[in-house]
Amino acid sequence: MSGQRIDRQTTRIAGLILLAVLLGGCVNATVDEMTYNEPVAGIGESSVVILGRRHKPDYDTEFDFIECIGDHIHSGDPSIEVINEIAFINQFYPWFEPRTAPLQPQTIDRLLQLPPVAARFDEMKLEYMIWIDGNTENTESTGSMSCGIGPGVAGCFGFGTWGTESEYEATIWDFTDKVEVGRVSAQTSGQNYMPAVVVPIPIIAPVQGTACDSLGDQLLEYLSAFH
Repeated sequence: MSGQRIDRQTTRIAGLILLAVLLGGCVNATVDEMTYNEPVAGIGESSVVILGRRHKPDYDTEFDFIECIGDHIHSGDPSIEVINEIAFINQFYPWFEPRTAPLQPQTIDRLLQLPPVAARFDEMKLEYMIWIDGNTENTESTGSMSCGIGPGVAGCFGFGTWGTESEYEATIWDFTDKVEVGRVSAQTSGQNYMPAVVVPIPIIAPVQGTACDSLGDQLLEYLSAFH
């Protein structure tokens, strides 16, 4: 009888695995854009830096997400020079640390009153500074899983699922004029699955990757001469 129960459980979980494979990777995405004063011929020999907001107590915008957006923009238009975020922060320490980073484009003028800072910005030919605020987090989870070793049974059996949500907003500063010239936001969500028949098999929805592509596409369209 115990063998029959195991067979029924295995069949049920196998069916859930098939369902997870069919549903896995499905991500819902919503993108909003409000931009103006777009460069009519791209940014030429100028550069752009993309920075994450990390001054809030409950979350930090992920460094790898900022890198993903920069790579997306540069791969879409190799002529756009995207300055590495960590290198930029280190070069201008401590002015772009979370507690001291400017919250308004007008405050850049105070930094430019420091000759070494002004000279380095000029050397970089920095045209746009883009701030990304947001994060990705897991939401509700359901299901159960048990693992163990016994007569005729070894490994893990069960099925679990949980949600993932991403919400990011990009604020574009025109560094030359010290003004905000647009905002782009992306909200994405998806469902992840963890079926297990002996070995757990995670099926992860690419929620953060979709958010990166969505924001990256909109920013590329704004910055590139090829849009």
